[in-house]
Amino acid sequence: MTSPPGRGDDGSAAESRPLVCDRCGTSAGTLADGPPLTWTCSMENGVRRSFCETCSRENLRSIEGRLDSDWW
Repeated sequence: MTSPPGRGDDGSAAESRPLVCDRCGTSAGTLADGPPLTWTCSMENGVRRSFCETCSRENLRSIEGRLDSDWW
């Protein structure tokens, strides 16, 4: 059986969690529906990382080049 969107595997509502930029620490507040559209999400070594609009714009070429954020 699959769970409806926004639900955990046990059928409970997904918990909202604070979103913080993994580069500069800027907070987007507590979100239940995911990051703002202007933020970038990246999978690096199996870990999901989020970057604010400013960090995403400043490092766009590195992101498009698929470089890990440790390199920028």
